[in-house]
Amino acid sequence: MTPAATPGFWQIARRPRWIAALALAFGVAAAFAALGQWQLERSLETAIVDERDTETPVPLDSIAEPQQVMTTEASGRVVTVSGTWVDGDEVVVTGRLSGAGDAGGADSGAEGEPGDWVLRHLVTENGASLAVAVGFVAPGAGIPDLPSGDQQLTGRYVPSESPQLSDFEAGERTAIAVAELINLWGEVDAVYSGYLVLETPPPGLEAIAAPPPTADVSLNLLNLFYAIEWVIFGGFAVYLWWRLVKDEQEKLAAAADGATPVSAEPSPQPAPVD
Repeated sequence: MTPAATPGFWQIARRPRWIAALALAFGVAAAFAALGQWQLERSLETAIVDERDTETPVPLDSIAEPQQVMTTEASGRVVTVSGTWVDGDEVVVTGRLSGAGDAGGADSGAEGEPGDWVLRHLVTENGASLAVAVGFVAPGAGIPDLPSGDQQLTGRYVPSESPQLSDFEAGERTAIAVAELINLWGEVDAVYSGYLVLETPPPGLEAIAAPPPTADVSLNLLNLFYAIEWVIFGGFAVYLWWRLVKDEQEKLAAAADGATPVSAEPSPQPAPVD
């Protein structure tokens, strides 16, 4: 007789045991998806930019203290400060740029005219020393006549640079490093860890562009990898259900192919022997 037809994939999948297995697979996939979403949210947390006000001038001593490390709140902030110039402590820093962005460092990649920056030593009303980048000049132009005495200044307060950026062997000072300046100034008590880029330069100098700080936005790649990993696990749970049903179908097909059909005709008998 003809063997029974092998049931199709969906015929097997609609059986109660496999419907229950599919529901379990979807439950596991949903749990993995929830874990993936949580990991993705963790990854995006670092991409949220902190919108702090850096352009409204505030007194320097309200956000920074001498002899203290610069905080995120103070970095790149427009500040006001009063003090007295220390004549004779002027320093020329070469290899700088006048263009936007260079206030953050000599290697910031900013565009602009190459030239020199003039730094001055200001003693604030609280007796602390503050480095001030007062303006920009053409290469080798030297220091023009500068005002002296008491001053009320406005500018952007930025972090000190590393003294290793300067090429001392070539006799060049290209970094604005507070740690180096205190060894060049005559008398120093407490000192601010950053320096001020003056907003309005004195006559004979050009203004140094000091744009607002930009926050680097980056994803937490480890959490992003975990999020993708959980999604893959969820997909694998559904794939495993499909593979098990498929295996069941193939097993039934193999059993059907190996069955021996029973014939209705009698088998031939051997001939009698005389």
